[in-house]
Amino acid sequence: MASHARHPEKGTLVTGQSLLDDVSLPAAVIFEPALANNIAWMQRFADDHGAQLAPHGKTTMTPALFRRQLDAGAWGITLATAVQCAVAFEHGATRLLMANQLVGTPNMAIVAGLIERGADYCCVVDSVANVEALNRFFGARGVAVQVLIELGVPGGRCGVRDESALAALADAVAAAPAVALCGIEGYEGLIGGEQAVERIRGYARQLVAAVRGLMDAGAFGGRKPVVTAAGSQWFDLIAEAFDQADLRECCTPVLRPGCYVVHDHRSYLDALAEVKARHPELEGNLQPALAVFAHVQSLPEPGLAVVAMGKRDISCDPDLPIPLQRHRPGEPAHPLRHCTTRKVMDQHTMLAIAADADLRIGDVVSFGASHPCLTFDKWRQVLRVDDELRVLEAMPTFF
Repeated sequence: MASHARHPEKGTLVTGQSLLDDVSLPAAVIFEPALANNIAWMQRFADDHGAQLAPHGKTTMTPALFRRQLDAGAWGITLATAVQCAVAFEHGATRLLMANQLVGTPNMAIVAGLIERGADYCCVVDSVANVEALNRFFGARGVAVQVLIELGVPGGRCGVRDESALAALADAVAAAPAVALCGIEGYEGLIGGEQAVERIRGYARQLVAAVRGLMDAGAFGGRKPVVTAAGSQWFDLIAEAFDQADLRECCTPVLRPGCYVVHDHRSYLDALAEVKARHPELEGNLQPALAVFAHVQSLPEPGLAVVAMGKRDISCDPDLPIPLQRHRPGEPAHPLRHCTTRKVMDQHTMLAIAADADLRIGDVVSFGASHPCLTFDKWRQVLRVDDELRVLEAMPTFF
C-alpha cells in the first residue's frame, strides 16, 4: 500500500523503510515521540482535573490513534456522524459520544445497529422535533437511544438558547420512552471576541448550572449524568468549571479535545501558549507531530522553488503550509528559516526562497499546517515514523 491517498497501487510499504529513500512522496507523517508525548499530556491534564477524556475522533479518523488514546486512559471517543461512529465501533471503540444531532432514518438505522451490537452510544438533541423523531424510530426498533441536551449560545451553532427551551426539551425527552436523557453537552469553540475568556467561563458555568438544575428536577432518573464540552483551544477554561469535587461526585465531567493528538504548527501552537499563560503551573507542552513531506521538483527562477505538494495533500486553512526543514538522505535535517509559502495549487506549492538558498531538485521539504483536521482527510493512510524517519506503522484513515 502506497503512502499517498491517490496512488494505492504504487508499491508495498514495509515497516522499517526509510521515508526519504523508500516511500513515494508526498506523504503525511506523524512523529512517534511527539505523538506519545501529546497523548500522555492531555490524559494527564484530564486526570489532574478530575475529568474523563473523550478525544474527538473526527480530527484524525485513524483507528490506530483511537486505540492509542483509549489504551492511555481515554473514557471514550467523540465522533460527529453516524458513519464515523460505525468506523470507531468496528475498530474496538465501544463508548461513542456523538457530539451532533442524529437526524435522518438511514443514520438512525446505523446507530440502532451499533446499540444492538453493544455500543454505549449517545448523541445530542436541541429540539422537540428531533426527540419525537428519535422516539418514533427507536421505539419501533425496540431499543432506546441515549441523548444529551445541547446548550448553545446566541449567534453560535446548534443548541437550546434559554432555560425555557431547555426545560421544554427535558420534558419532551421524559415523555419519549425510547429516548433516555444522560446529560448536558456544549461547544464553546465559536465564542470569540475581546472578552472570549470570560464569556467561555460564563458558558461553562451555565453548563454546570444546567446539569445541576436537571438533576434537582429528577430528569436523569437517578443516573449519574454526563456534562461535557471543550475543544482543543479552550479546554483549560472548561476544565476549571468542571473541576469541582461536588460536581464530580454526582456527574461525569468529560473533555473532548481532538487536535491535541498531533497538535499543529500555528493555530493550536498559539492557543497552547495562551493556556500556559493562564496556567503557568502546567508542566510540559503539546508538540507538533504531523507534517507532510514532498520533493522539490523545480527551481525555475531565482527566489522560487516549486514543491510537488498541493491543496490535495495539506490544509491551507486557516494558514498556508509552513515550510519546516530540508531533508537529504545521509545528511542532518536543515531548518528552512528564510522560506515562505507564496501560493498553493492543486498539486504544486510555490515557495519564496532566498537567492542563495541551498535547495536542489529532489530535495525533500517537510511542511507543517494549522488545524490538522483538514490535512488528515486528504489521506487514506498516515505514516508513523521515528526521529530517524524510519517508518514504524502505516495507519489507515477512514473518511
